Amino acid sequence: MLSDWEPPKSFSKYKHIQAKRLTGCIGAEITGVDVSADLPDAVIDEITGALNEHHVIFFRDQHLEPKRQAAFASRFGPLIPYPMVKGLDGTDEVVPVVKNADERVNFGGIWHADTTYLEEPPMGALLYAVELPPYGGDTLFANMHIAYETLSPSLQAYLETLTVIQNSAKAEVTRTREDRIKGEGGQRKQLIAEHPAVITHPRTGRKSLFVNSGHTERFKELTMEESEPLLKFLFAHQTRPEFTCRFVWTPGALAFWDNYSAQHNPINDYHGFKRLMHRVTIGGGRPSLMKAAE
Repeated sequence: MLSDWEPPKSFSKYKHIQAKRLTGCIGAEITGVDVSADLPDAVIDEITGALNEHHVIFFRDQHLEPKRQAAFASRFGPLIPYPMVKGLDGTDEVVPVVKNADERVNFGGIWHADTTYLEEPPMGALLYAVELPPYGGDTLFANMHIAYETLSPSLQAYLETLTVIQNSAKAEVTRTREDRIKGEGGQRKQLIAEHPAVITHPRTGRKSLFVNSGHTERFKELTMEESEPLLKFLFAHQTRPEFTCRFVWTPGALAFWDNYSAQHNPINDYHGFKRLMHRVTIGGGRPSLMKAAE
């Protein structure tokens, strides 16, 4: 229950990196690492441990060409192309995420987990700041483990029996440019997948709430009308301020988030300026999205 919850304490000891917690619930800045280098396995293991603990981690003052960003990301899992954007600099996986100065709508501008409408949603993503506006353009992140753990035991148990229908077309309603995938003849391609409403994280074993306002359409076991009030509550609950952190981007900053345990929301408050990021996505595979353990 929320009244009984306290922010987790960090007892992790790192030998090769330093991790400074940003909030009581999610996010840490990692220092002592040049991610463009060919890092030893021991360093990669500690970065993975920090990601497991903090759900999103940040590195500042990095210098990453697309191929080096892809090389670093590949140490954590198989890279997968984003389903709508062409890769950069001879890579298939590193894609530009851009809002130009004359545009009003930003990419993915709503609380969401990435591409949960795929049969195999990604494990995570790395976003690198190339060109930033003079102000604004921060990104919010929220902890989906805590979102689940602060629900009543009765609601937790009920949600563990449910399946969510994730739909790429729902993003159209939010007026975001994300997921506007075109099929043959210029028609918009619609992608739909079904996943458990509560999943068990494949690395940590913690349960996580796997619904999001960007792509979750309804519960399979309920009608649209029955699903709506429960989803409305969950969307509001999972982004409570105490479950979130806010990252202020600087040139050369890199964010690495866990798509199974965190959601994010890029803030669209910099009209008239360009913002260019480079993104790479890491696959996880459908077997990792297990039904919550009994």
